[in-house]
Amino acid sequence: MRIIFYLLSIITANVVTAAFAPLQLGIFIVPMGTFLIGATFIFRDLVQNKFGRKKTYFLIFTALILSAIVSFILGDTMLIVLASALSFIIAESTDTEIYTRLNLPMSWRVFYSGLVGGLLDSVVFVIIGLSPLGANFLPWEAVPAAIIGQVIFKSIIQGIAAIIISQVTNETKNNILSN
Repeated sequence: MRIIFYLLSIITANVVTAAFAPLQLGIFIVPMGTFLIGATFIFRDLVQNKFGRKKTYFLIFTALILSAIVSFILGDTMLIVLASALSFIIAESTDTEIYTRLNLPMSWRVFYSGLVGGLLDSVVFVIIGLSPLGANFLPWEAVPAAIIGQVIFKSIIQGIAAIIISQVTNETKNNILSN
């Protein structure tokens, strides 16, 4: 199920981003798929926890291909598809490597690796895909707000996931100790 959730969260993020206009929260611009992109890092960590790093990289590559196909089918320009693919591979690989190397409880590994992955995903996609350097959907003045808006929401999702994982882990330990 972890693999299915991981792949579906990526595909669904593309569909939701294409189907709904971004949220405008004050100065921040947040594509609707941002909420699901934050979840992909969590699902990727859960996949890695169960299946290991090697299989996780195979699934990242599989997800990259699926994501690019879905984006293209939904009518994204080739530049947006490439920006999405580049930000995805950089963010997911970085998340994987940080998660692997941290010697902390799972909840903290999920939190820290997701923070860095989410930051990289946001910066790379907005600059390469949306700024005047890319598809020119956003003027340079709006780029920082677009990046910060995405990072804030992805960070909140990572924080919630870390709390939930911590609670589940503590509950499991308590149940084991009480038996």
